[in-house]
Amino acid sequence: MHPRATINLLLVDDHPLVRDGLRARLETVSHFYIVGEAANAQDALAIAGRAKTDLVLMDINLGTANGISLTSRFTQEYPHIAIIMLSMHDKAEYVTQSIQAGAKAYVLKDAPAEDIINAIESVTAGGTYFSAGLRKSDENGANQLLTQRELCILKSIATGKSNKHIAQDLGLSVRTVETHRLNIKRKLNIEGQADLIRYALSHTD
Repeated sequence: MHPRATINLLLVDDHPLVRDGLRARLETVSHFYIVGEAANAQDALAIAGRAKTDLVLMDINLGTANGISLTSRFTQEYPHIAIIMLSMHDKAEYVTQSIQAGAKAYVLKDAPAEDIINAIESVTAGGTYFSAGLRKSDENGANQLLTQRELCILKSIATGKSNKHIAQDLGLSVRTVETHRLNIKRKLNIEGQADLIRYALSHTD
C-alpha cells in the first residue's frame, strides 16, 4: 500500500487554546501536517503565501475580523486552497454565507473531533462536509450547494419516483439522472439511498 499524500493544514483562530487543541488532535493523523497558525487575517494570508497550504481550518469569528470575508479573500487570492469553516453557530445564514464565500465544509465546534478529520478527508478528495447536527437543524445552507436541476431531482426523489420516471419527466437520460443523484449525495455528504430519500423527504416542500 502506498503511503497517503500529506495534507498541509493552516489553523486560523483567534483563541490560542482552540488552536492548541486542534493541533494536538490533528497531529495524531500521520498524513496531516500543520504548516502554521494564525490569529488574524493578515497573518493567515501571509502564511498561505509562503508555505505550501492545501487546506485552511477557518474560525468564523476572528476578533475584529470575519472568517467569512477572509474565506472570500482566500478564494480570490489562493483558489487552490480549500476552506473548512469551524463555528459554534448553526444558523442558516452563516452556513449559506460561508458556502457562497467559497467554503467547502462547515463543522460545528462542539461536534466530535472525528468530524473535523472526516471533513478534511472529504474536502481534500473533492467533496463537501457538514456536521450531522448541522444537517438536521439547517437544510437551507446545505441546499445552497445544489444546482436548480439537482434540487428538482431531489424533490422528485421525495415523491418516490424512480430514476426512469424522473428521466422521463425532465427529458433526461437515466444515466444523467443517476449522475445527478451521485452528485447530490456527494455534495450533502450522504452515503446510502435510504439516507438520500430521508433527506429528500425532510428537506423539500
